[in-house]
Amino acid sequence: MNILIVAATPQEVSPTRQYLAEKIYQRRKRNVDILITGVGLVNTTYNLSKYFSVNKPDLVIQSGIAGSFHPFYPPGMVTVVTEEVFGDLGVKENNEFKDIFDLSLAESGFPFSNKLLINPHKPFCNKAKLRLVRGLSVNEITTDPKRIQQLIEKYSAIVESMEGAAFHYVCLQENIPFVQLRAISNFVGERDKSKWLMKEAIENLNRETIALVHPLLCY
Repeated sequence: MNILIVAATPQEVSPTRQYLAEKIYQRRKRNVDILITGVGLVNTTYNLSKYFSVNKPDLVIQSGIAGSFHPFYPPGMVTVVTEEVFGDLGVKENNEFKDIFDLSLAESGFPFSNKLLINPHKPFCNKAKLRLVRGLSVNEITTDPKRIQQLIEKYSAIVESMEGAAFHYVCLQENIPFVQLRAISNFVGERDKSKWLMKEAIENLNRETIALVHPLLCY
């Protein structure tokens, strides 16, 4: 089985990289690659598409941190994002955000379904045995309280990242099974980093990433 692990930064998957190096799965005719895309939607789209142009893995896992919109999903928790939406692709007009679907600039056809990029590969998502959530992706991290409330009401998202929707979009277009893991490091809008649980989020993220990968490689 060929697996690709995708992350925006090396720090997010450093423990997983070390674990895989120690196991040397390649000797068992199993292969795991790690792709560091860089931060943001554009970097993720380009680097993932470039990888897929020469490689077709059996499964792609995106491992990263995220902010939480919901108090029931606190820092430290790890989730599986099964639905994604672009949260800032549109225009702000009369204190209202209208996305490209509201503006009739796009139709909600494949790979979208009612504005969402939905992961159809439920067996892989369920293997992680984590809460399944909706994610929202932005180019600019959300900090304004009014904007946060607007996004919550419009999209009912639980977590925010800067790469998830691009990841879903490319994998759906290429018809490659995928899973997005997101560990929550902070609440959306909280800029006091002393209140973030970055270290714990990365530790928990890698524990769950390894737990997902291990049985797939050891059957």
